[in-house]
Amino acid sequence: MISDPFSERTITPEQFQAIMVQLGPWLPDSPSSPIALAVSGGGDSLCLAWLASRWRRHLLALVVDHGLRPESAAEAELTAQRLNAFGVRARILTLTNLVKGAGIADRARQARYAVLADACRDAGCVDLLLGHQADDQAETVAIRQRAQSGADGLAGMAWITARPQIRLVRPLLAFSRSALRNTLRAAQLNWVDDPSNNDITAERVRVRKTLAAEDGREALWRLAIQNGQSRMQRETVRSHQLAQTVALLPHGWACLGNSLPDPDCLGALIRCVGGMAYPPSHAAVERLVSARKESTLAGVQVLRHQNQWFLLREVAAMHPAMAAHNQSLWDNRFSLTLPAGYDGAGLTVAATGTGVPRALRQGWPARFCATLPALWRNGRRIAVPHLGMWEDPSLTQAHFTFQPPVPVSGGAMYDLPIKMAHQNG
Repeated sequence: MISDPFSERTITPEQFQAIMVQLGPWLPDSPSSPIALAVSGGGDSLCLAWLASRWRRHLLALVVDHGLRPESAAEAELTAQRLNAFGVRARILTLTNLVKGAGIADRARQARYAVLADACRDAGCVDLLLGHQADDQAETVAIRQRAQSGADGLAGMAWITARPQIRLVRPLLAFSRSALRNTLRAAQLNWVDDPSNNDITAERVRVRKTLAAEDGREALWRLAIQNGQSRMQRETVRSHQLAQTVALLPHGWACLGNSLPDPDCLGALIRCVGGMAYPPSHAAVERLVSARKESTLAGVQVLRHQNQWFLLREVAAMHPAMAAHNQSLWDNRFSLTLPAGYDGAGLTVAATGTGVPRALRQGWPARFCATLPALWRNGRRIAVPHLGMWEDPSLTQAHFTFQPPVPVSGGAMYDLPIKMAHQNG
């Protein structure tokens, strides 16, 4: 159990290292297997980098420049210089396709995680450290309470989240925002303050100001621990249930058997089949289970075929065509592998759509096959690997791997089983 998460005392390298031991195992500290850190240049992530530099030598800080403010490029360069000054190698990742407007916070987050995952893969990093801290956790739980999230949502952010390519690790969830900044001050380090953190049009900023006035942070933080413990227990039960009753197919479909699972399981499956980071609202899933009829929820179809329930992607919700490159991710679910040396010029990935002859559908209905990823050139469908359809013989080794962003169950740790005193070393 963590004691006093909202202490403002500085954090010692020894405290940080004690947490990292609990969050292992870790690869050897070598240049061939660096630990990656997402560093914005703000007080949280810069403190994370400084503490991590006292833990191990071989680190790679990834600094994402969203390009949403005129000064962002200069701030990214300044952050890289500050990191280099205390011995952390930095790489700047520049986003060029973000445009301000509706949903910018969510779009920026998704783009950031996508480019971070790609950079980790390129550098051989299997762990990515994030700077979320105790105040962030309390704010997350408060936001989810207002949204009437289920118990899983009230577990907040996990200490460890398993993604298909990397582990996301949040070692600072036991420390307050003030403690991190006081640690930087003690180390005589400066950081960048993003003005968007004071934009009251953002829900998180409004929640932050409310919590600061009411000081209900610790109760919310401990609520996350309580719900996190329960969530891990439920996920153990869920894993057994899913293993006995559900088949998750490489086509991106789920066969549920002759009855729908309970709302928690069904919500997790919808999240997986839809390629989402979060499940739909618990209330919406409960209504779907109660109705027990074909329906669509959060971009996923719930339907019957041969007396079995299935989940598959809603065609209208699938991503549009995109250029086909080796290891490109389409619809946030399918990773493409092209034959070695294949020139993919003019090749695109898009949904298979209609018109697949019955003889080639391998017994599956047309509405199922329409959701499969296909390779196209000049408006012509030339390959559907899941169906063994190839018009271009040089593409017969191409394949898609179903790779949703979050596993159906498990893969996350919501409680840290150590007692840690917040005191200066």
